[in-house]
Amino acid sequence: MPAPWCTGPLERAARVRAQGGKVVGAGGCFDLLHAGHLSLLDQARRLGDVLVVCINSDASVRRLKGESRPVVGERERAMLLTALNCVDGVIVFDEDTPARVLAELRPDIWVKGGDYAGQRLAEADLVESWGGEVVTVPFLDGHSTTGRIHHVAQRAGVR
Repeated sequence: MPAPWCTGPLERAARVRAQGGKVVGAGGCFDLLHAGHLSLLDQARRLGDVLVVCINSDASVRRLKGESRPVVGERERAMLLTALNCVDGVIVFDEDTPARVLAELRPDIWVKGGDYAGQRLAEADLVESWGGEVVTVPFLDGHSTTGRIHHVAQRAGVR
């Protein structure tokens, strides 16, 4: 049985789409939620009528970021994101890319942060195959999870 935060986002997106609304998706690890994440999610939500956030599972984050990650587990990350007013639903995916969940969600707009600006995202062809659009939103300088982890480790004397 799916976790509580995973139940409903696909159905909600389908209802919004059936009423002529725009479905927006955003994805990432969202480890150590910070102002940069909030800025991205707020900008994403303004692009449509429902925002579904697709987050990497703990195993997926470890494969992408290394054994010391995530700092915050998937259950807590999903709960924190779900509590935000700009987020309408969260889906956790276990693969290294969100391709499977994107094929189910079929967002009209797929949003990534400005740190991906100028890059052709791996999922762009998939999103565009149903007429969707990939959008990068401005990056909030000075807000990086990896940078924060490094800073805390330095202050704690950990190498």
